[in-house]
Amino acid sequence: MNTNYISIFLVSFTIALTGALAPGPLLTLVIAKSLRQGVKAGPIIIAGHAFLEIIMVSVLVLGLGNIIDSPIIIKTISIAGALILLCFGIRILYSLSNVSIDVSADDYGSSAMLFFQGITISIANPYWVIWWLTLGLGLLLSVRDSGIKGLLFFFTGHILADLLWYSFVSYSIGKSKRFISQHIYRTILVVCALAIILFGVYFGISAFI
Repeated sequence: MNTNYISIFLVSFTIALTGALAPGPLLTLVIAKSLRQGVKAGPIIIAGHAFLEIIMVSVLVLGLGNIIDSPIIIKTISIAGALILLCFGIRILYSLSNVSIDVSADDYGSSAMLFFQGITISIANPYWVIWWLTLGLGLLLSVRDSGIKGLLFFFTGHILADLLWYSFVSYSIGKSKRFISQHIYRTILVVCALAIILFGVYFGISAFI
C-alpha cells in the first residue's frame, strides 16, 4: 500500500480523534442516549454525523465552500443551532418524569431517530461548520493531489476516529447502566440536558458578538 495513503489516514485519524475527545454537544448526546438506549446509541448517532460529513466534504470538494463561508450564513447557522440545542435540552428535561433506566428502545423508529439526531446535533454546532471551512478544508486541499483514493483514506480515517471513540463511550455507559440507580440515572440526564442548553445559549450569544 502506498505510504502516502497511510500517512493521509493516520493524520486524518489523529486530528479527528483529538477533536472527538473534546467535550461538546455530540458527546453529551451520546452519553444521554446511551443511558436510555444502550450500546447501539453511539454508532447510530455517529452514522448520522458521518452522513452529514459526507455532504460537507462533497460540498467542499466541489468548491462550494465559499457559499457557506460568509458572516450571514455562519450567524444563521449559529442561531438555528442554538435553537436546536435548546430544544434538545428542554426535551430531555421535559421527559425526565417518564424515563426509566430499564427503558429499551430497539425498534426501527428509535434507531432512525438516533440517526436523525446525529445529523441535527452536528449541524446545530456552528463550530463543526467552522472546523470544516478552515482546518477541514485545508486538509482536503492537502490530499487533493492524491485523487479519489487519497480522499477516501482521509475520510475513512476521520470517521473511524469518531466511530471508535463514541462507540467506546456508548458501550461503556450502556453496559454500566445496570449498576446505576434511577436517581443517578436522572441526575446524569439533567446534567446532560443542562450542558446541551448551555451550549445552545453560548452559540446563540456568539452569533451576536
